[in-house]
Amino acid sequence: MIRYAVVGLGWISKKAFLPAVALTGNSVVTALVTGKIEKSRQIAAQYGIETVIPYEDFDALVSGDLIDAVYIAVPNPLHAAFAISALKHGKHVMVEKPMATSLPDAEAMIRASQQSGKLLMTSYRLHHDIGTVEALKSIRSGAIGEPRFFSATFSFQSDADNHRLNLEHWGGPLQDIGIYCINAARHVFAAEPVEVQAIACRDESDPRFLEISDSIAVTMRFPGNRLAQFCCSFAAHPIDTYRVVGTKGVLSMEPGFRFETPMTMKTETSTGFKRIEFPHFDHFAGQIAYFSGCIADGTRPIDDGEEGLADLRVLLAIERSVSTGLSVSLEPLNYRHGPGTASVRMIESGPAALEF
Repeated sequence: MIRYAVVGLGWISKKAFLPAVALTGNSVVTALVTGKIEKSRQIAAQYGIETVIPYEDFDALVSGDLIDAVYIAVPNPLHAAFAISALKHGKHVMVEKPMATSLPDAEAMIRASQQSGKLLMTSYRLHHDIGTVEALKSIRSGAIGEPRFFSATFSFQSDADNHRLNLEHWGGPLQDIGIYCINAARHVFAAEPVEVQAIACRDESDPRFLEISDSIAVTMRFPGNRLAQFCCSFAAHPIDTYRVVGTKGVLSMEPGFRFETPMTMKTETSTGFKRIEFPHFDHFAGQIAYFSGCIADGTRPIDDGEEGLADLRVLLAIERSVSTGLSVSLEPLNYRHGPGTASVRMIESGPAALEF
């Protein structure tokens, strides 16, 4: 069993990560690291976790032998510090996306992984789900011809207490949900973008958006004159879908990114229409089981630090475009690889998490 510490007990840890661990068969949580000790003891009791410590004691935890790995789900600006400390102390790291808030921090995380020999994985759960992988396989097979255009829409109404509404946490719809669209477009085209242009807006009458934009629209240009566009928002009706238009047909996924419901893929070409409803597996259980397998086997995960870095450089370029009103060119970067059948882990969902 690979023993994890969960660092940060926000919504994603409580709703998705902790309930999934018991489903994996190769992972267990042995410690919680939190800023709310007493409240977290209730969660620890539910999952049979004996150790609950404050953030200040993290270095002592990773110096000991209670855990093998950490899952980091604190606000974005804190990712690098926790990850680097864990790696330097010989622990493996799974970090939520975006992996960091600056390129130097992300690069420092990757160096710490290389120097320690411990694994660094960015939390791209969709890389381990059958729906996403089958969509990419369909595109690679030429089912819709050559992919020319990618479009995505991802939105919901954010709760007023969501920490992703805070500028100090590098919050906003781009960082929180736009990153899914960026990652999907990169793998659809099996390429890295060379130019971005973006416009953001903010409803100044809405108290949720005193510090951040509520919506953003982005265009990305890829080699071969291929385009990707996406809109994401914290202030619109929930929608979660993407479409890939090729030279011979169209592929669409709905939902495209969320984990609560199963994915449906539709393809339409001149020869007909096809619809596939994928079974619903637990994205987080699949992701955790995969990473624990990598740790046990000493295998580098596909969604490693470089994968997180590839998305981060696009996020930062989009921010520059918003602030300047101009398109921003990106330095050429070779595309390495994307998720495939070998990274899929099909684990049935378990009971829903309790609310605290």
